[in-house]
Amino acid sequence: MGVSRSRAQEIYLWRNRSCGYYPFLDASAPVGLVPARRASAPVGAAMKIALGVTGGIAAYKAAEILRQLQDRGAEVQVVMTRAAQEFVRPLTFAALSGKNVITEMFDGTSGPNAGSSVEHIGVAQSIDALLVAPATADTLAKFANGTASDFLSTLYLATTAPVIVAPAMNVNMWQHEATQRNLDTLRRRGVRIVEPGSGYLACGMIGAGRLAEPDQIVEAVMETLGVAQDLKGESILVTAGPTLEPIDPVRFIGNRSSGKMGYAIAEAAIRRGARVTLVSGPTAINPPAVAEFVPVETTQQMRDAVVVRFPDASVVIKAAAVADYRPRQTASRKIKRAGNALTLEMEPTADILAELGAHRFEKQILIGFAAETENVIENARGKLAAKHIDAIVVNDVSKPGIGFNSDRNAVTIITAEDSLQVAESSKFDVAQRVLDTVVRLRAARLSSAQASGSSIQLEKAENK
Repeated sequence: MGVSRSRAQEIYLWRNRSCGYYPFLDASAPVGLVPARRASAPVGAAMKIALGVTGGIAAYKAAEILRQLQDRGAEVQVVMTRAAQEFVRPLTFAALSGKNVITEMFDGTSGPNAGSSVEHIGVAQSIDALLVAPATADTLAKFANGTASDFLSTLYLATTAPVIVAPAMNVNMWQHEATQRNLDTLRRRGVRIVEPGSGYLACGMIGAGRLAEPDQIVEAVMETLGVAQDLKGESILVTAGPTLEPIDPVRFIGNRSSGKMGYAIAEAAIRRGARVTLVSGPTAINPPAVAEFVPVETTQQMRDAVVVRFPDASVVIKAAAVADYRPRQTASRKIKRAGNALTLEMEPTADILAELGAHRFEKQILIGFAAETENVIENARGKLAAKHIDAIVVNDVSKPGIGFNSDRNAVTIITAEDSLQVAESSKFDVAQRVLDTVVRLRAARLSSAQASGSSIQLEKAENK
């Protein structure tokens, strides 16, 4: 093949499509429309939240709370009291969460609740937070007085994770001295109370006691967990994974990218409140709960998918390791092994990052990635200027144990003003530092715009 081994080691690999984690495409099918088989969990440990649902008419709203928690990248275990099951069936939450719903301390039933038996200690030790929504007056009293009479109240006593409760009840029950005393007790213990709203209640009365809106409850959970919502309102387009350029119906030119870095960025951005679109080449990773997931295969398909979505993105992070070259011609039939040397004529693929840099909007933030093996910083600074981007994340892929196909990475984030070295850490942690850079760039741009506006106003005043 007419490509040097050093070049192949840096970027490309000759591989057969039948490798387990790549898609096997029918030769007659449009390339790239069939996503890779997916296994394993998304990069970055998912937040684990226990959602307690108690017996009130607002129990149906817990389904929306569950969905919004999942949208933020959380893994949710639902726990229902007996009274809650009179309003919503466990099967509803089992279907939404993909997990068995825990309903009893000792449960010998089959179906969606099978296997829940005595596991409060296991759940208590594994969760990052316990959310109870809706929380009835009875449940608040159990928590405040240390009563362990069902799975949920026992879980509350057994966990050391943060606890958030969203009360919902009749206005008189809410205002009763006993309920308010229980709430005061819970607050002193560090339990976060999401205050109910006021309005028309199911009992026909008007007043406080209405369950807070699902988005308010979810925001309270995120804040309690220390997950900054500093990207709320941002629409972030992320590319990830390799691109594969076909040689014939069964072979391709590819690269070593696993997609883990891009997927970690997408997941971290979701947790920080952004709306995320993920355009991905073939990987072995389950995509996080992005607003849109677009599987592609070739560089041209990735370019087309990105260009269409580019105008709607406030931030673009190009973490994909795209192929720089492709075979000039693709054989319609499998190339048979003849024992002779094989030469491929290669042509350049689209430079997606440079194209975006040339057509970006003034307020867009554009961040690229670079994998280098020598003159790492110098080469990265050259790309930063040449491609007209705001920042570039560069790593030395010649170092063993980091970069391609690894869960860890060490990078330098370079902007026109400065550079930040990120020591070896998980790719999820690196993703957070990249997003910190987005926040910093956005703040600097806003500050500059405000200063410019002030200067214009001052000039107008002086000319009067």
